[in-house]
Amino acid sequence: MAIPSSITRFGKNEPFYLQAARGQIENHKHTFKFGFNGDINGTEETVWDAGGLYTYPSSALAMTVTTTAGTPATDNGVKVTVQGLDEDYNEVSQEVTLAGSGTATTTQTFLRVFRAFVSGSQEPTATLNITNDGTTYARIILGQNQTLMSVWTVPAGYTAYFLAGSVSLGTANINQYLTARLIARLSGGVFRTQQKVTLEGGSFQQNYEIPLEFPEKTDIEARAVSSGSNNAVSATFDIIYIKNSSVDLNNYSP
Repeated sequence: MAIPSSITRFGKNEPFYLQAARGQIENHKHTFKFGFNGDINGTEETVWDAGGLYTYPSSALAMTVTTTAGTPATDNGVKVTVQGLDEDYNEVSQEVTLAGSGTATTTQTFLRVFRAFVSGSQEPTATLNITNDGTTYARIILGQNQTLMSVWTVPAGYTAYFLAGSVSLGTANINQYLTARLIARLSGGVFRTQQKVTLEGGSFQQNYEIPLEFPEKTDIEARAVSSGSNNAVSATFDIIYIKNSSVDLNNYSP
């Protein structure tokens, strides 16, 4: 069967980002990260489904997927794929299958985990935690079948371009406001605020006509804090990342 062709091959135009999404632009990749935290209060938290501030592994670790079902055997056979970066910041992914004990451990080690999802036809009967030595690095809440975490790290050998971001607030309380931040940490550095917004309700969307540039191994995260309690917050970011050129453009002549 022939591979679907880009319309640009016939002298017509097709949007660049559509071509990138179709894998037709060499060395260009795209990620859309979306996070949710259902209980933001007066202490800043990461916008992710496990609550609190996200903890990053200090070394590459094997990850154990564990069901919270009262009868673990009910989730025997559930398949989960864990995605992230290895010890060298290269993209890695592994699918594991829960045993009768309700657990499965990866043989692949992860320096970063930024997504996990149910990858088989069997849905879990309870929330799944992805952990190592008692620390949670990802969580799949029952019914979602996918992590909801506004956390991502630029792989080695790539430069990321932050195209757009959003944050939204849902609350039944009046006279409360939310402060949200986009933060980034270069390799060996500290988290720095890249953008900061305040909401009393509704949502905020930022499209960057000139994208924010982040080098390899940069951690990117959304965090939020509320003046009140029990606020539901979601955050997204849209990124295209491009493999670094091996050509020295300053000394290049075609």
